[in-house]
Parts: sequence; structure tokens; C-alpha cells
Amino acid sequence: MSDTPFLLRTDDGGVTTLTLDRPQSRNSLSLGMLRALRGVLSEIATDEAARVVIIAGSGPAFCAGHDLRELRDSSYDPGYIDALFVECAEVMQAIIHLPKPVIARVHGVATAAGAQLVASADLAFAAEDARFATPGVNIGLFCSTPMVALSRNVAPKHAMQMLLTGDLIDAATALRIGLVNEVAPLAELEARTLACARKLAAKSPLTLAIGKEAFYRQAELPLAEAYDYTRGVMAENLRAQDAREGIAAFLDKRPPVWLGQ
Repeated sequence: MSDTPFLLRTDDGGVTTLTLDRPQSRNSLSLGMLRALRGVLSEIATDEAARVVIIAGSGPAFCAGHDLRELRDSSYDPGYIDALFVECAEVMQAIIHLPKPVIARVHGVATAAGAQLVASADLAFAAEDARFATPGVNIGLFCSTPMVALSRNVAPKHAMQMLLTGDLIDAATALRIGLVNEVAPLAELEARTLACARKLAAKSPLTLAIGKEAFYRQAELPLAEAYDYTRGVMAENLRAQDAREGIAAFLDKRPPVWLGQ
């Protein structure tokens, strides 16, 4: 269990669960919470025992976005405003650049920067009661930074509808538009998410790291450049010991023994 404020960490069999722990504020992303998240993600990046990360929320919600009370009380402090949005951008990019899969486990609401957190994760599992929104437009503060992650996960018109209306969408809609991967009854959400995490944790960590980095890099490239880049990635991947072991194990009809090399 981490002693980092606002954040709980548990490690079990290669799966690290980070639980946002400010239930009284619906786990809102205060500056302290964001700094705690970035610090723990930095630690996990070099922790060989941590192979997959689950991000969850305590209490009745996953994450309600930025802490509006903190924003109101500090809105005239330009240093705070700059630090908050820089920190938030760093956290979302740290999730993308983490060389391990990150799964959001969502219940209750995930709004504004909370929806951004879901969209930034590699995978997302949602409870049937989950609701998602980018409601900043309703309070005069357009969700411009959540828009970055949202627009990279769902089709433009779906993203624009969420951003322009600020309306809540249910879990079934989030699944239909590609914001989440799977919807489960709340009672089954933890087990279903953990089952996926354990499946990923059993794979070669090197292969997952190579694949995750390549996925996000090729997505930003023109088609021909994407093929040229991924060709090089596959050729380099094939030289890795885990690739040789995986191919040999498949042909020998035995479980592979991953070395992460």
C-alpha cells in the first residue's frame, strides 16, 4: 500500500491497482492528486514486478474531473493554473508512454478530466451504472484538454456531441462509440477487469512494451510512413529473445518462458 496522499497502491501477481482515494470529492483531480499519480506512474515504469496497471476510484464514483472548489479558490493564481494543466497533461502522457498496459476500471461517473483519464488508458472496463461526460461547456469552461484524449478515441462527431452538449452518456453508449471496451454488472466489474489484467500480465512484458509504443506512434503517421516504421519495429522485435522463445514454444506445443529480453 502506497503512502502517497490521495492514492492507494496494491500489487498482486504482476497487476498493480492504483485507486484514486478522494471519495468525498468524487476522486477529483486536484493538483495533489495529479502529482501523486505522476509520481507513482514514474515508479511503476521501472518496476519489473508491475506488468499491468489498473486505475480505479474509491467511493461512489470513478473520477469527477478537476476539483472545482480548488479551481475556484485558486483561479486568480496564474502559477496554480499553469501547474494544474501542465501536471494533468503530464499524467495523461505518462499513461500513454508507460511501457505497460493501463486499464481504467470505471464505476459511477467519469466526467471532464475523469473522462480524459478513461480515454487516455489503453483499455477501459465500465460498470453498467457508469456515466461519462465532458460537461465543461455547461459552466463556461470548455473541456479543451479532455478533448485531446477523447478525440483520439471516438469518432469526431461523437466527440463533438459530448463536448458541445456536455450531456452524460451511459455505459452502453460509451461502449458503442468506442470509449470503453467492455460493460459489466457492477458486482462483476472488478473480477472481469482483473481477469483481463492477469491475461496481459502473463504475456511477454517486452513484447507488450514494444507493441504499445508502436501503436501510439504509428497512429500519428501517414500510411506509408506507418508501414515503414512498423516494419522496422517488427524486424527488431523478431531479434528479441522472447520472440524466439515464443515461436519455439508455439511450434513445440509448450507454454513459453518469458525473460523480458
